[in-house]
Amino acid sequence: MSCPICDKETDPKYRPFCSKRCADVDLAKWLSGSYAIPSEDPEDLEEAAREAESAPKRPH
Repeated sequence: MSCPICDKETDPKYRPFCSKRCADVDLAKWLSGSYAIPSEDPEDLEEAAREAESAPKRPH
């Protein structure tokens, strides 16, 4: 099995990662919201649309 972050061989101590660093990178992605489970719930979709409409516009 290879590390999902860097593809090196996993270390049993940090499985499924190869090191503490890669485990921490993965944790940071979860905490920052980079990982998300998509939702098909109509209420979630409506809330996301409202948030997108009210978000400040950024110039390109």
